[in-house]
Amino acid sequence: MALRIAMLTAASPVRATVDELATRLALPRSHVAKVVQRLQRLGVLVTIRGRSGGVAFAEHAGRLTVGQVVRAFEGDDEVVNCAAPACPLVAGCRLRGELRRAQAAFLAVLDGVRLGDLVDGPAGPLLLSLGVAPAAR
Repeated sequence: MALRIAMLTAASPVRATVDELATRLALPRSHVAKVVQRLQRLGVLVTIRGRSGGVAFAEHAGRLTVGQVVRAFEGDDEVVNCAAPACPLVAGCRLRGELRRAQAAFLAVLDGVRLGDLVDGPAGPLLLSLGVAPAAR
């Protein structure tokens, strides 16, 4: 959800409201409001209050990586928590190490992708068409 909101605001030349983002992305308004607030704290979005306010992609947010956003929302927790409930195999299990390695590789790939890269090319116009009714003929 956070990445979709970031991508849509990055592609848009105008500010959007939380209601507009929720409608265009077909997401619950309450969830969008919470995610927008967290993205603002992270420096991805700028929010402006008032009548002509709204949400916009922050000027330098295009330099942030997808990995940074994923970590901010998902944390660095392990894919599987082997401690709760305590796993009887933990002392000799090889799966935990492999899952850690896979997660590190996943995040390493996402660290190589900047938010600004996600809206280059045909992705930008496609994002701007989300939730917009097709023109009548």
